[in-house]
Amino acid sequence: MKPAILLRIAAIIMLLHTVGHTFGTLGWKKTTDPKKQEVISQMTDNNFPFMGANHSFGDAMDGYGFTIILALLLDSVLLWMMASSYKTAPQLSRNILILLGLLLLVQGVLELKYFFPLAASFTLVSAILTLISVMQIKKP
Repeated sequence: MKPAILLRIAAIIMLLHTVGHTFGTLGWKKTTDPKKQEVISQMTDNNFPFMGANHSFGDAMDGYGFTIILALLLDSVLLWMMASSYKTAPQLSRNILILLGLLLLVQGVLELKYFFPLAASFTLVSAILTLISVMQIKKP
């Protein structure tokens, strides 16, 4: 497959990952399980001073969740943009895609370790497609 197709597939996969992560971020506090609700209450009901602000661990969880939504969306947009620009700027595109592919690879491994296989599989497949596309883009 051509790099443009591989990169667009990777971009769509990361966009799906973004959507899933958004639902997870918006819904992590909603549960009917009493044990989970107890933990969530402890995370959201207790504030602590930290670096000049007073927040709960729940606030930190929300903040990280929203930040990752933006990062995943950026990954999607960059992959889509690279699918259109690698022919006009092959060396720059290769450099950006190498960094992005390696970042996605490490991110996928971290997701596998700390989260769950579905999230990791989205990111790892996107990493592989990105790195394959790098190998197909001719050096100038």
